[in-house]
Amino acid sequence: MQLFLFTAYKISTYQLVRLYFFDAEYFKLTRYNGSLLNISSNLANKYLQIYTTYNMLIKHRTYDRLFKEKAVLLSYERISLRALEKELEISLSLLSKWRKQYEKSGIEAFCGRGNGYLRVNPVQLKINMLERKAKRSEIKYEILKKGTKYLSKGRLPIYRFIENNEILYSAKKMCIILGIGEKSYHRWKNKFVSETKFRAMQRKEEIISIFFAAKKRYGSYRITKELRNRGHGISRVTVSKYMAELSLHKKSNRKYKITTDSNHNHYIAPNLLNRQFCVKEPSKAWVSDITYIPNIKGFLHLTIVLDLFDRKIIGWSLSSGLTAEMTTIPAWEMAVKNREIKKGLIFHSDRGVQYANKKFTDLVDSSKTVKRSMSQSGNCLDNAVAESFFSTLKRELIYRNKLLTQKQIKMEIFNFIENWYNKERIHSTLNYKTIEEFGKINTL
Repeated sequence: MQLFLFTAYKISTYQLVRLYFFDAEYFKLTRYNGSLLNISSNLANKYLQIYTTYNMLIKHRTYDRLFKEKAVLLSYERISLRALEKELEISLSLLSKWRKQYEKSGIEAFCGRGNGYLRVNPVQLKINMLERKAKRSEIKYEILKKGTKYLSKGRLPIYRFIENNEILYSAKKMCIILGIGEKSYHRWKNKFVSETKFRAMQRKEEIISIFFAAKKRYGSYRITKELRNRGHGISRVTVSKYMAELSLHKKSNRKYKITTDSNHNHYIAPNLLNRQFCVKEPSKAWVSDITYIPNIKGFLHLTIVLDLFDRKIIGWSLSSGLTAEMTTIPAWEMAVKNREIKKGLIFHSDRGVQYANKKFTDLVDSSKTVKRSMSQSGNCLDNAVAESFFSTLKRELIYRNKLLTQKQIKMEIFNFIENWYNKERIHSTLNYKTIEEFGKINTL
């Protein structure tokens, strides 16, 4: 404080001490009559200015807890409080006030910082902090309870909810809790978007969500059906237009070779299925086929068994070889384990040696209720459903992706069949329902 006065007003220690013993009222009286102090009027004016500045700094000075505590403890050690007052540059009245507070509450009397702050002990501070935290959690719960139901309905209902509740909660808090961009909300609020335009924006968001959730496997037909299942009345033409605007294109088909080896002397079963791919009961007709799956080191061989009733893959096998022990037999055993064989079941396949060999035919014939059926030579349409599955698999999983290792491709095939195709993918043959939804309607 003294250093400030010395620097700002260039006065000596003698002048400061002399100034200290006069009050402001006396300076006011001598402002134009410095002779009473035996000083000039200009110097008296200068003293008054310094005194005023000094008092202002003293008045607005703040003291932390440690300073107050040490000042009080020093006051008990010193004989003269006047000397301590000058040493610490605090008034005697303020020091006396601190002493009374210390005698009453101890160290806890100095919990606050500076003048004008509420003195609260540490325990109460913690209680207050917990109460504020509980209040914030309560507000968050209320917002989530009221607003969660609008999250699945698109942006417009959420924006309206926030606008209607701005009286109760701040817009910023609601946007953070509900995961909505605050800038987007204010942009909507300040520049109102028409219902039609906002509905189109909402549907585009839904289309993008469905398209990428299906890993780019759905075209406009299936996305239209999925949107209708979610309650959106929309035509396929509109969906196709939106997809074109968003540059969303499903994975395309590729041609592939027919790999069936029918050059053998084993027994060839007649075509009992005769392209009757629509059946009304489970385990009335199963179809099976084998295809090649490329990977970094070459090829793996995927064998599947599919029930024509609900198009579910009930048995499958992924192997590095083409023997019956590695392809058809494991797939058949899985199918029998997953679905009960019924009397008169038709098992249809191509004429490949894996299906015509003695080991596999003996395994199938051991049930004594299964009728074997085979496609005509070189006619893939006789087994169109199995071929269609392989086309879907390669288009939605294999094509347009980098070649994977055998371990990676096995994991991808498992996820595709068990988690996607059999559970989540909607099928046009099942009236655009998933296999699980179709199974609940037609209880197996």
